Amino acid sequence: MPRWSRRHHPGRSLLGLPLLGALALTFTALTPLTGLTPPASLTAAPAGTSAAPDRLPVVTPTPQRMTAAGRALSVPDRVRLVVGEGADAAGLDVIRKALTSAGARTIDEVALGEVALGAAESGGPPARAGGGRGPGLTVVVGSIGDGPVARALRAAGGSVPDTLAAEGYSLATAAGDRRTGSTAVLAGNDADGVYYAAQTFRQLVTPASRTISAVSITDHPLMALRGSIEGFYGAPWSHADRLDQLAFYGAVKANTYIYAPKDDEYLRESWRDAYPADRLAALRELIERATTHHVDFTYAISPGLSICYSDPNDVRALESKLASLYAQGGRSFYVALDDISYTSWNCDADRAKYGAPGRAAAGQAQADLLNAVQRDFIGTHAGAQPLQMVPTEYSDMADSPYKKVLREQLDPQVVVQWTGNDVVPPSISVADARAASAVWGRKVFLWDNYPVNDYGQTTGRLLMAPYDRREAGLHEELSGIVLNPMNQAAASKVALFGGASFAWNDEDYDAGRTWRAAAGHLSGGDPATTRALLAFFDTQHLAPTFGPENWQPQAPALRAALDGFRAVWATGSAQERRAALGELAARARELADAPERIREGVADQGFLRETAPWLTALDLWGDSLDATVEGLREQLGGGSGEARFAEAAELARRAAAIRTIPGTTRPQGTIKVADGVLDTFIREAPGLRG
Repeated sequence: MPRWSRRHHPGRSLLGLPLLGALALTFTALTPLTGLTPPASLTAAPAGTSAAPDRLPVVTPTPQRMTAAGRALSVPDRVRLVVGEGADAAGLDVIRKALTSAGARTIDEVALGEVALGAAESGGPPARAGGGRGPGLTVVVGSIGDGPVARALRAAGGSVPDTLAAEGYSLATAAGDRRTGSTAVLAGNDADGVYYAAQTFRQLVTPASRTISAVSITDHPLMALRGSIEGFYGAPWSHADRLDQLAFYGAVKANTYIYAPKDDEYLRESWRDAYPADRLAALRELIERATTHHVDFTYAISPGLSICYSDPNDVRALESKLASLYAQGGRSFYVALDDISYTSWNCDADRAKYGAPGRAAAGQAQADLLNAVQRDFIGTHAGAQPLQMVPTEYSDMADSPYKKVLREQLDPQVVVQWTGNDVVPPSISVADARAASAVWGRKVFLWDNYPVNDYGQTTGRLLMAPYDRREAGLHEELSGIVLNPMNQAAASKVALFGGASFAWNDEDYDAGRTWRAAAGHLSGGDPATTRALLAFFDTQHLAPTFGPENWQPQAPALRAALDGFRAVWATGSAQERRAALGELAARARELADAPERIREGVADQGFLRETAPWLTALDLWGDSLDATVEGLREQLGGGSGEARFAEAAELARRAAAIRTIPGTTRPQGTIKVADGVLDTFIREAPGLRG
């Protein structure tokens, strides 16, 4: 059987127990009734809350190894920050903001070579900020290859791994006493690792208690490529969206952004034409922002609609376009050959060279083009990374004449993308990836079409379920994973958060824990806003495929609560029914209040803008459910409830009439909120008689 990562299990409603979203499920109360043991994801201290000495904080992505190291460190008013090689401005900014959030008023920054580290040199107390020895906090950040940093790491209880994996880091935080003071050491295997150590350190800090969790961590990613591909149809992201996304990727340790919007005419329909100066300047800003946050900006060109493969001028035009991005600082390039036909040629010269159009002929033409770009452009431009591509046959594991030609003739350096066992796969197993890698003759690079919402089955939907049903161990067969997001950039962060975590450590990925962490990220750690977000996410939980099958259900937590209510209403006593009505009224208030809580508690204005019609609809649906509860209450008292049911129906009608924001998504349509669950209950409620 497939060895799936720790799965997301939405909370199930139990008789007489309220269910207020996944985060509010209280296993302490449930254990004596059900025998369920709380999973580690619910018993670990959430990020941003102080962990007990024997309890680990939640860090996302989950580190490869993390152990508790005693009591938490206190953050004093004054902190010394010792900076070694490999620490850059972006990483140091993360550290400073974390310390400041926990109450540090003064941060004395000194270069590693300018200070003696007592703990690093002899295991004694670190020199206190301001001179002498004594209580305080010293944070050391730098390269693990630097002797003083490595010694400080060991002295703080950390360890230097035998093999220094790319992008990896080691981190140790140790509380001192009144005499010695406390130490935090962030040691990167390379510059990326130093930056990622800072992102982990940020999650160990608890502002409310002015503490830092005491831990020892050794960590590195299991997949080399992690991030997103802006590859959807419809309105592309704005420049501001992309800048925001690139900073977000750095925070979640994603290192790849593939720029491939289908509606950028300069990379698809007009791929031969040079970018205007203002568009090129915008791309340069994206490349610079990506570099700041340790993200590779990958420029994708999509010439397949019109290219003449055998025309040297077209090959030169393609390489010239790539060169224009190289001049802006781009070092990662991609040729997209998806969503084109190979039943006809774009020029007579291709027929003359490759023969009648067909799978094998298309494979040969594409292999020639890609090999030329890898050899003549990538191979002659310093620092350029191996060429990436998506083929015309990008899904499933079946062999074909097209794949055979590319497998046998494509330069082995070229990275090939694959969308899984289908265009929108319901699940992906290690066996699937192994079969695909065998067909393509190399490890494939997964283009995961989730949470993209540009096809008919997603009309009116935000796809905000956890990233799930991808098997643990995929890192053994994949070179990486990028998710194809929604037209709504900020709302896509929920899934992207999970995708980045899975690609970093698929062996210890917990979909539910990461989903809650994504909500916490958007809420800034505020518990009430986190709960409201999770209730909202539940109403946008459905994940469709291209066919009739849905690979994630709609509103599983809400459905469980409503099913539990139906059961009590059908067979329970009058007292049990009254109690069930109280719980359902609380659920209705939770849904109705969630939009306002989200508007007040989420700082990401892009998220609020994009989700506005869904939040408006949720408000109305919550009020409709509340009116339904009152109608049922009247029925329980012997009345008809007719007026309240009519009110509920009118509110539901208004909610169902709200439409998506024009020009922001494809296809346009009416907003869906817990459809098939909430609307069905409200419609059927008047007839629910015991």
